[in-house]
Amino acid sequence: MDTTLLLWSLLFSSIGLGFFIYGKKQRAVVPLFCGLGLMIYPYFVSSAPLLVATGAVLIVLPYFIRV
Repeated sequence: MDTTLLLWSLLFSSIGLGFFIYGKKQRAVVPLFCGLGLMIYPYFVSSAPLLVATGAVLIVLPYFIRV
């Protein structure tokens, strides 16, 4: 595994944990699932640009979709 992928994965998983905790406490579905996605998807992505692009989309998604 590349160091770049490892550090990006750590960053996005940490942000995902924050979204997950926020979504659980506020009973907000979108941040909860985005946080879960941010914590899980780095295990399945093996390219740095795709990792960053997917992470950016999942981070921005709760700001545009309010349920």
